[in-house]
Amino acid sequence: MSAIDTYIVRTTLLAFLLVLVSLTGVIWITQALRGIDLMTGQGQSILVFLGVTGLAIPLLAMVIAPIALLIAVMHTLNRLATDSEIIVMNASGLSPALMLRPFVIAALVVSCLVATLSIYLAPASLGALRKWQAEIGADVLTNILRPGEFTKLGQLTLRIQGRQPGGVLVGIFIDDQRNPGERIDIVAERGAVQKDERGSFLILQSGNLQRFEAGKREPAMVAFSSYAFDLSQFSNSTQDVVYSPRERMLADLVSPKPDDPVFKKVPGEFRSELHDRLFAPIYPVVFVLIAFAILGAPRTTRQNRNFAIAVLIVTILAVRIAGFGFSTAAVASPGPIYLQYAMLAAVSALSVWIILRGVTIEAPVNLASLAESLFARLSRLRSRPQSSG
Repeated sequence: MSAIDTYIVRTTLLAFLLVLVSLTGVIWITQALRGIDLMTGQGQSILVFLGVTGLAIPLLAMVIAPIALLIAVMHTLNRLATDSEIIVMNASGLSPALMLRPFVIAALVVSCLVATLSIYLAPASLGALRKWQAEIGADVLTNILRPGEFTKLGQLTLRIQGRQPGGVLVGIFIDDQRNPGERIDIVAERGAVQKDERGSFLILQSGNLQRFEAGKREPAMVAFSSYAFDLSQFSNSTQDVVYSPRERMLADLVSPKPDDPVFKKVPGEFRSELHDRLFAPIYPVVFVLIAFAILGAPRTTRQNRNFAIAVLIVTILAVRIAGFGFSTAAVASPGPIYLQYAMLAAVSALSVWIILRGVTIEAPVNLASLAESLFARLSRLRSRPQSSG
């Protein structure tokens, strides 16, 4: 790459990283706040909270990356235009194709990132998130017990006084009448749930146990420092986790198992999700071509760029909304998939034609005159009360 190419690629990618990290961070925080009940209501630790909410970051980054690249390209082109660098490069004989080259290189770098996210990282993270949520949801103490309330599970009654960070339960009372021949009452200062291959257990610390056996008047009392209470029969952790098409790996979408119950129910979603992942790396390149076609033409500092920016925003919105519409319609039939490929190819071809022909996107003369007259009338209306006073 030439020095100019290196300069433009570096400027574009640095701006892209800044926008991507900022937007992803802001959206992740708004999404993470919805899961704050993992710590407050369900007693999970901060590490579990960050782990569960952080698994959505690859999907957010995949969706935001094309928009972040578009903003970065707009920033770079505006910077080059403000410093008159585009005019200088054009006057020195640099062709539009050579000026476009560094932006395409930056777009290909972002496309590789998006492809990695869409093909592997995003579905793997969503699958891990689904499994983690299922494990948390299968915890009886997480979902059933409420501090200060007695909870009956058949012949078993449990009560906790409160929860502490890290999943620690305090003030535990258990009344076990499942065995007709005896009744067990347990009081413990604290406890925590542990799971292994043998099942789920409530590990109690610093407490005492009273065993009332049938036919005996006095209970047997035992003080303990640690006691494991079996809760395996109330755990659903052994249930199979059902993954949606978005949470499947690419191989599962290309050749799903014929007996897969989800595939039997919604085969169209597998087709739509597969092509969505194939489309994802294409959009950054298409967005760069559109942005350069509309904003890349040389302009003097006296020429207004607002109309071109408005056209760019409207065009990007139209292309992306149409893409979402085609993806949604592809669930019912494969036809919209081919329409989306055709749309992206047509938009890219038109953008390349505009770039090579050196077409400048400017406001029509009548529209510009109308806007100037409206602004003039507004300025006169604002100045009248001041002059009369």
